Amino acid sequence: IAVKCISTLNKYGEYLGSQHLKTNFVLDWGAKAKPEGKAIIKAARNEKRSFLLEHEAKNLLAAHGAPKQLDRLATSAEEAVEAYKQLNTAVAMKIVSPDILHKSDSGGVRVGLKTEEGVRNAYGQIVQNVQKHHLEADIRGVLVAPMAEACLEVIVGTKTDDQFGPVIMYGLGGIMVEILNDVTFRVLPITRTDAHRMIAETKSGPILKGIRGHVPLDHKGLRRLLMICAEIAEAYPEIEEMDLNPVIVHEDGISLVDARIILKEKSR
Repeated sequence: IAVKCISTLNKYGEYLGSQHLKTNFVLDWGAKAKPEGKAIIKAARNEKRSFLLEHEAKNLLAAHGAPKQLDRLATSAEEAVEAYKQLNTAVAMKIVSPDILHKSDSGGVRVGLKTEEGVRNAYGQIVQNVQKHHLEADIRGVLVAPMAEACLEVIVGTKTDDQFGPVIMYGLGGIMVEILNDVTFRVLPITRTDAHRMIAETKSGPILKGIRGHVPLDHKGLRRLLMICAEIAEAYPEIEEMDLNPVIVHEDGISLVDARIILKEKSR
């Protein structure tokens, strides 16, 4: 324990010497908020929701420069099939309801759908499963999203800590986040150097560079996503927590497979 304490103090000393004196660490709440983002949060507040729907969260991220996703909201089985035909690839389908935050727990998710019949049947099954668990759920439809190509899965998140205030977290994502617990944190705001070091501090660092013959992955795009999440946390003080898991990092580009944004009970 003593050695760990000394190691941490040493890292903190390096941090103070290299960046702390050169960076303004004062949060400018709301300064970088976008009109689209304000409208999304206002709509959720008007409905007395404590979280954004998945497509709302992704639209908020896109408004700040995150990769725009091709997800389509379908309100019927036929609309779901039409969305599948337009996407022209295997899709995942997820329930959209302000009454359901954890979609998988209610049977509200299906993945790897490759036929029109499969999509049509999945829509009915998803709605039926959700209604079984939540009889009076307000079902807005089903989100139809293209299946992302398998690659490195990471997690990015922010939250408001009782002692440190807004913090950002990064690490290996998917099921690995629970198995390996390979994550790192920073107090917001962060610099590009912070984002680079956060990535390097986890086991994802060598993978992103390309090891054992594998091609390097989009390190620059991932750093940019960290900066975008930090910006959003500062731009909207109404946000309590943000969870992007998994984020799939490809050779060129990033896929936001799932995005969850929780709002504070009362805005600042």
